Amino acid sequence: YDSNGEERRAMTFKSRGVRALVMLQMAEMRRLFVVWNKAKRLGVKLPASRDPAYKDLDLLMRHPLRSCRRYLTWVCQGLEPREPGVPDPPEPKDVAAKGTAYLKVLERGWHKHMAWMPNKVLDSTVVYTSRWGSPMTVEAMLEHAAVHPMRHRFQLEELIAKRRKRG
Repeated sequence: YDSNGEERRAMTFKSRGVRALVMLQMAEMRRLFVVWNKAKRLGVKLPASRDPAYKDLDLLMRHPLRSCRRYLTWVCQGLEPREPGVPDPPEPKDVAAKGTAYLKVLERGWHKHMAWMPNKVLDSTVVYTSRWGSPMTVEAMLEHAAVHPMRHRFQLEELIAKRRKRG
């Protein structure tokens, strides 16, 4: 069973390292979604930013959903090469209603497309260029994918704490 109490079919991964990174990433995505919902309920306001993803909470949550899909696409296109077929995330106005279902789509996609990967690919020092121009190994991208939602969760938890202090 997963952390939501839902039955999960065991997917065999060739690499325990890949499995761990995929599971960590999806656990962090779910944790972020819970904290994001809490921030919405409390009416948390985001600080001013030039980043379009920070205009409101719905845009902010769509950003890591979209990024999670794009990290998977990057790995698939770089290694296989193919498009994983995971649809775009819900539009910002639909994230609250459709986000949980989309997280399940993402998780199925990550499991389906990463289970084949052996340790030698994860451990490889071959460097690829990320979408934002940084050189990265596959392992670095998978680690980045796991940490990205964690960073947004921390941001929201700090904003929630500030909101509560103000009353």
